[in-house]
Amino acid sequence: MAENDSDDSWRGVANEDKEVTAAGNLVLASRSRRLLASLVRPYRRLAAAAGGIIVVDNLAMVAGPLFVAYALDVGVRSAADGRWTPLYVAVGGFIAMALLGAATTYAFLMISGKLSQSILFDLRLRVFGHTQRLSVGFHERYTSGRIISRLTSDLESLEGLLESALNDAISAILSVVTIAVILVYLDVPLALVVLAGFIPLAFITRAAGRRQRAGYRRTRGAIANVVVHFVESMGGIRAVQAFRREARNDSILAGEDARYRAANTDALHGMATYTGLTRLIGNVTTAVILVVGGWRVMHGQTEIGVLAAYLLYLRRFYGPLDELAQVFNSYQSAAAALEKLSGVLEEEPSVVEPEHPVPIGRAEGAIRVDNAWFSYSNEPDQPVLPRFSLDVPAGQVVALVGATGAGKSTLAKLLARFYDPSGGTVTLDGIDLRDISDTDLRRNIVMVTQEAYLFSGSVADNIRLGKPDATDEEIVAAARAVGLAEIVAKLPDGFDTDVRRRGGRLSAGQRQLVAFARVFLASPSVIVLDEATSSLDIPGERLVQRALETVLNGRTALIIAHRLSTVAIADRVLVMDGGRIVEDGSPAELIGGTGRFARLHAAWRESLV
Repeated sequence: MAENDSDDSWRGVANEDKEVTAAGNLVLASRSRRLLASLVRPYRRLAAAAGGIIVVDNLAMVAGPLFVAYALDVGVRSAADGRWTPLYVAVGGFIAMALLGAATTYAFLMISGKLSQSILFDLRLRVFGHTQRLSVGFHERYTSGRIISRLTSDLESLEGLLESALNDAISAILSVVTIAVILVYLDVPLALVVLAGFIPLAFITRAAGRRQRAGYRRTRGAIANVVVHFVESMGGIRAVQAFRREARNDSILAGEDARYRAANTDALHGMATYTGLTRLIGNVTTAVILVVGGWRVMHGQTEIGVLAAYLLYLRRFYGPLDELAQVFNSYQSAAAALEKLSGVLEEEPSVVEPEHPVPIGRAEGAIRVDNAWFSYSNEPDQPVLPRFSLDVPAGQVVALVGATGAGKSTLAKLLARFYDPSGGTVTLDGIDLRDISDTDLRRNIVMVTQEAYLFSGSVADNIRLGKPDATDEEIVAAARAVGLAEIVAKLPDGFDTDVRRRGGRLSAGQRQLVAFARVFLASPSVIVLDEATSSLDIPGERLVQRALETVLNGRTALIIAHRLSTVAIADRVLVMDGGRIVEDGSPAELIGGTGRFARLHAAWRESLV
């Protein structure tokens, strides 16, 4: 089942199923407001223009009933006496306000549309760029499906608010405030009747806000779980079909989707209740105004035109409140989405760039691990890699062997600085990796994993990843050096052949050769190979083995290998057990001994027979 988010201390990855305290609500809201303010700031002039236009639009809207009242109380009487000018003025003013309202509405929608799309564009780039810069540790606990959910469903909720709901909200608020002032101006007693309806409305709004915000928090978490499960199922479709997991996946998705439906239904029920009660208050108030207003007209305490204007204003007064109920729903959904997005953006890389990096240029490649240890929880009593030291001279090829869980991959991640040690240091040419800029570090240390990841695009584009400004001649030379050129020549479009999603057009061995061509082109000082040949068949392994010897020539290398045939090219073998180095020597020395490596080698030779 898909994992839940976690957002402890109101930062980072939010746990959608956790109850949020009042203090937590304040922190989340503050964080969301800061994010929204930072997004609007570059477009504040555009936002100010939109605000000015909507004020004019609102004034045009509220002025209409005043012309109606003037026409009934003055224009009609004047026309009866043969003076038509006041009536013409009233009718002309009403038409002018209608035309002005249409023009300002058009202008506002154009400007607000541009503003909202600019904000969403910036936010999408910010989330994507920030997520790429976060450390590997973040991505190991925060699935790609959850990131997709942040960039799709969460942004869609925010888009709905910015593109239409925000326009409705601002217009409704201005209308309510302006009309309230006019109602007081027209008739104070009647205005008191209208404003009395705000007392129950305030309590209803507060209660509905809490319920809907909680509901939409659950929807954001629930839809993220749905997306995670969908992405994982489609990404592993071969395993799904091979092991007939379709029914199980259907069951899991049905459960996650049911939670999404339930959370959405709860939020929509809250919105329906709020909308219904708002309309009820509006209708009751209108009925009371008809009775009280009629009585005041009959007793000469107000004019019939004033009552007519009052009724028109009431329709426009509670109409916006009804719109605010719909906007309130969009706002709660967008606010919950903004909390999730702001949580991702407030994540800090656990592996940080040094403030004052030490320039290293082209490193010789000497690696030293000095009294280092590592724990994912940073607790000394729970180390994944216990405290140890290791020296690897420049140019030496070291093979790491040992059982699964011995700590080989963790050591490789420390050397590639995907993680920093919890204690001690890892140095390159005597410089702590934490003091080397990321650009210099990636130029000098490259890691090749078991699954050579290829991006959609041509073979040349995937090789060029090692050196973005490489010429076509350099790409061909790199491919030739690792034995890839002949294979590429047989492809339909040569180096321009699209490898398709994740390199699906190429075999595992061919993908690994592309990865080696990248490394050859990048020409790092240190190469870390994490079981780079373990998934290959014998012919593929031999092909990659020859390329490996070319790539490693003259470079420091750390090779993690389960296949002992890969160890043969190493100058030195380290046998690890429980995070500690238990044997250290050349392949020949260890094979000739009676230790673990000798027994592993003997068992491997027997398996070949």
